[in-house]
Amino acid sequence: MHTKTIAEIARDLAAGEYSSVEITTDLLNRVKQLDGDINSFITVTGEQALAQAKAADERRAAGQAETWTGIPMAHKDIFCTDGVVTSCGSKMLSNFAAPYDATVVEKFNQAGAVSLGKLNMDEFAMGSSNESSFYGPVANPWNKDHVPGGSSGGSAAAVAAGFVPGATATDTGGSIRQPAAFCGVTGIKPTYGRVSRWGMIAYASSLDQGGCITRNAEDAAMMMNIMAGYDAKDSTCVEQPVPDYTSTLNDSLEGMTIGLPKEYFSSDLSADMQQAVRDAISEYEKLGASIKEVSLPNARLAIPAYYIIAPAECSANLSRMDGVRFGYRCDDPQDINDLYKRSRGEGFGGEVKRRIMIGAYALSAGFYDAYYKKAQQVRRLIKNDFSAALKEVDILAAPVSPTPAFKRGEKTSDPVEMYLEDIFTISLNLAGMPGMSIPCGQVNNLPVGLQLIGDYFAEDRLLNAAHKFQQATDWHLKTPAGI
Repeated sequence: MHTKTIAEIARDLAAGEYSSVEITTDLLNRVKQLDGDINSFITVTGEQALAQAKAADERRAAGQAETWTGIPMAHKDIFCTDGVVTSCGSKMLSNFAAPYDATVVEKFNQAGAVSLGKLNMDEFAMGSSNESSFYGPVANPWNKDHVPGGSSGGSAAAVAAGFVPGATATDTGGSIRQPAAFCGVTGIKPTYGRVSRWGMIAYASSLDQGGCITRNAEDAAMMMNIMAGYDAKDSTCVEQPVPDYTSTLNDSLEGMTIGLPKEYFSSDLSADMQQAVRDAISEYEKLGASIKEVSLPNARLAIPAYYIIAPAECSANLSRMDGVRFGYRCDDPQDINDLYKRSRGEGFGGEVKRRIMIGAYALSAGFYDAYYKKAQQVRRLIKNDFSAALKEVDILAAPVSPTPAFKRGEKTSDPVEMYLEDIFTISLNLAGMPGMSIPCGQVNNLPVGLQLIGDYFAEDRLLNAAHKFQQATDWHLKTPAGI
């Protein structure tokens, strides 16, 4: 049953092929047997999952079941869950059990979904490889010596390994799309404000966006039907009607124009990766779409702008982690300054400390105008580039990453080289636009992702383009050896 998609499970449960308790038990056993080598879960909530599954089966027997009733899934450990530890992959929050559910978690609970637990991630979502987690690195199911990508590496690895058919995830600079590409699964980052961030622990508040990772676009549409929508508790959430994302999946692509940003097909992209992406674009031409080259002239400025804005916001957000109110607290502090210094020094990992320090410097007196203000001005230029390009075309297509998944430890000694892994994804977060990654090929027996980029609130168009591609190809059906 571990190969079933969300849509297939929904149909099977409705037809009585098996119960929610049966598939939940099967997946929990699979996690217990195989996740030791992958480390995709931080917390497995087996008893709670079985109780939810039993309740779902009872609702189905009473004729009260809906689409999501009894479907198993899991949450990235950045979404607060009532009574369950929400650690953000950090020692700092290793003892923090939230007293409430994040809005996204609450929506899935209300829909009748079954949560198997909390998934591993880079500490406070800071990383491109899922190697910075306090709970240890996550392995890529395609090759366990390689990274799954980050920060949502646990979500991507759990779906690729067949532990869950879908998982929540977050994307601040590519943290859904890059791990989805590395693990050969489908991921969507919605428009900023489309999914509530309430109860989603903040890294960089103007960039963070919740989304999901699944096996295919149809399943992503089903998850988006639950996740998307206005939330009065989140001041950044946009009050705009939510379509049924599954209703337009099969629309024809005839007449669609796909733009290729010429800056994304540069020397930064390896020849093998470029070939895989261009082969996928050729498939779109067969499906009736036309291709047009466009330009995003300020794309090269995305990395420096992002690594000023994101650290600046994280330094402000993480200042609440002080050892006083919740989370890790050092032993026997001598005074308040000692409490702050040692709690943060012992509770935060190296990558988090690096970004806090960069951010604090960028926001300090005398440097704010030179760095943070200038980065925000660059951000506007990047947004304007996307808006201009999308006036010429319907969607954009591009690579997700310069290379396939790299080996664990290969880039940890060089932070700049690690940051450059996000060179093709960061611009979307700066602009607040939606993007997807779908499997489109392989290089060295590792998956390659195609990135689809749309205009604001055009997630339905992206899901349609992704679904039609997946109907015509089988890259999304391929699974790691032994999985």
